[in-house]
Parts: sequence; C-alpha cells; structure tokens
Amino acid sequence: MKQNAISVRPFIGAKDFEQSRNFYRDIGFSETILSPVLSLFKWGELGFYLQNAYVKEWIDNTMVFFQVENVTHTWDELVSLELTKKYQNVKLTPIRVENWGRECFLHDPSGILWHFGEFY
Repeated sequence: MKQNAISVRPFIGAKDFEQSRNFYRDIGFSETILSPVLSLFKWGELGFYLQNAYVKEWIDNTMVFFQVENVTHTWDELVSLELTKKYQNVKLTPIRVENWGRECFLHDPSGILWHFGEFY
C-alpha cells in the first residue's frame, strides 16, 4: 500500500457497556458517543472503539499494548485512581522488567488486558 497511515483503532467489547465507559473516562480517555452502542475513546491522537458487545471468548483473548514514555509514572497514576476498589474484576499487575523494556498490566471490568509499556 502506498497510502500514509493515520491511525489504527481497534474495536473492543464490553460486558457492561456503561461501566466500561465510566472506567475508560476515569483513566483519562475522552469519549465521543457515536451511537447508543458504540463510542470512540481517544487519548491525544490514539484511540479505540468500545462497543456494547460481549463474546466471552473474544474478550478473554483481547489484549491492547499502550506504549508510554515512563511506565513508573503510569503505574503510579493507575494505582492512585483506586480502580480495583471502584470496579469489580479490575486487576493491576505491577511493573515487570523484560529484555525489550518494562510494562505493567491492567485488566478492565470486562477482562480485557491492557499492557502499559516503555521500550528501552
């Protein structure tokens, strides 16, 4: 292809659409409602579509890598939001050091696994 890429926006599902919308706004994404069952969540120029659709096998196998400049700052910010107290099934996993960089993990209320990572 000879076109310039502008963005990649995955579609992710939600077990409880309203709860997931609140969750993503709480962690800092801005929401644009596109329809009663679809919203665009953006962080700067990055974004994804959240849809009111739940297929367990799909959700259980969905992972999103979110590259950050400083994973320690991201971790501290995620912990300060107390998401595990506010949302059932949300899990935070501390920073791991890998041969390529460092990352921490966040499971959203539906079980989608977010990797927040920085490369060396």
